[in-house]
Amino acid sequence: MKILCDTHSHTVASTHAYSTVNDYFNIAPQKGLQLISITDHGPKMPDAPHPWHFGNMKVIPRVMNNVAMLRGIEANIYDEDGQLDIADRMDAYLDFAIASFHEPVFTPGSAKQNTRAMIGAIRSGKCQIIGHPGNPNYPIIYDDVVKAAKDHNVLLEINNSSFNQSRVGSGPYCLKILETVVKYDWKVSFGSDAHVSYDVGNFAQCIEYANKAGLSEDAVVTARPERFLDFLEQHGKSLKAEFKDWLSEL
Repeated sequence: MKILCDTHSHTVASTHAYSTVNDYFNIAPQKGLQLISITDHGPKMPDAPHPWHFGNMKVIPRVMNNVAMLRGIEANIYDEDGQLDIADRMDAYLDFAIASFHEPVFTPGSAKQNTRAMIGAIRSGKCQIIGHPGNPNYPIIYDDVVKAAKDHNVLLEINNSSFNQSRVGSGPYCLKILETVVKYDWKVSFGSDAHVSYDVGNFAQCIEYANKAGLSEDAVVTARPERFLDFLEQHGKSLKAEFKDWLSEL
């Protein structure tokens, strides 16, 4: 597989991360990436940036070093109904949102409780990706989640950091998600979840587990920029005109 987009990374705006936007723009072309995304944590995380951070991302160039950048957020699922910490006025400034469980915000529950919360986020219309759903601390009912994601055109993320540094023990759970995605003919995103720029574009374990599950590259919406931009257009995020010159040179 060749994955040219990274839809999950954090800057120093999330204070447990260590790189600037400029660091990512400089390293991304060395990793062969064509598109990156800045997805700092939503307001309910203890070290999240101020909400103005997301509203002001318009000052960041769309393209640098022939690498495009999308404006995102990793929002928090904060209750059992699947509510997200994205204020209505914030959505207009974002290209897309990842919705994730984080222990400081949502206490892990039973598989039934976690599944209800995750499906609530999927149905909310406020997110396009569910972040690191293979976290072993948050068991879910796989069939229910994947069917809901397909019904609402939301991607399930395979998160490379989950295999290496974060959420230890995620491997078997990520494999089960991938197998269930294949079962229902659905789609995923790959994200590095980089907290330092050197990790951007690292998808080795994502690819390894996708191959184990028999998932084709066609099911990875983030494999190609055009594919991901088409997907976002289905969610009312029309960005192709903004990236027209850059896309013509790919």
